[in-house]
Amino acid sequence: MKTGIIIPCYNEAKRLNVEAFVDFITTNNKYHLCFVNDGSKDDTLAVLETIQEQAKMKVSIVDVKKNAGKAAAVRSGARYLFNRRDMDYIGFIDADLSTDFNDFEKLVDTLHKNEDLDLVYGSRGKGEGQIERNVFRNLFSKIIKIIVFLILGLPIEDTQCGAKVFRRNIVPVAYESAFLTRWLFDVEIFIRLKKHYGKVQTMDKIYEQPLERWIHVDDSKLGMKDALQIPYMLLSIWFSYVVVQSFDVIVGQGETVAFDDAANTSAFYGMEGQKAA
Repeated sequence: MKTGIIIPCYNEAKRLNVEAFVDFITTNNKYHLCFVNDGSKDDTLAVLETIQEQAKMKVSIVDVKKNAGKAAAVRSGARYLFNRRDMDYIGFIDADLSTDFNDFEKLVDTLHKNEDLDLVYGSRGKGEGQIERNVFRNLFSKIIKIIVFLILGLPIEDTQCGAKVFRRNIVPVAYESAFLTRWLFDVEIFIRLKKHYGKVQTMDKIYEQPLERWIHVDDSKLGMKDALQIPYMLLSIWFSYVVVQSFDVIVGQGETVAFDDAANTSAFYGMEGQKAA
């Protein structure tokens, strides 16, 4: 059982906890870290290479030259890890470790122990864990949660938690097509699963697990301008997936991979066992 963890990074040089990443990966042989440098303009790539030097066989870097947003970065990492063939589970966490490795390992453990599940994701709205975020983000999150529920039609408490882990077989369903939005790809993933498996079967395959700890870290890459665009982006998702139904329903160790932009990952990596022409 091996788990690949995607960590999308954009201008994270000053926020990356190098010691935490190195300590985790040097003491856990069942994990592989896949950092995706999403066109950073600071020294993020150099910091990632420092981490990689400490465990070359267990750390990969996907270097996307042009910033394309978190959605494209996570998708790049997912497609890279999927094509490695040695990953049983593929997940992602935020670079600031707002969800720590302790909670992430528990998500993986839940998925491993329940063969009927294909996706386990963290929830900041359930349980009695240490959840810290400012008043504005808390209020805004509640408003968005209502809108998301109306779009999804699924009883999900927290779609946007940045800690999720997928069983390998479900990765093509979740990530084969490019996402419409830069930040709300989690909502798109749940819609894709619902359209592929149906509402009842989707709920049987996913599990929302309360986090013991989640702390909002200042200097979030999601600024006020982006936040104000969220209702519009959700409307676009609803129109594209629910109304138009225009999207298609789809039936290296210690290395650094460079792309000119995130879209090129789909040209470079084919689906399992196949390298695209």
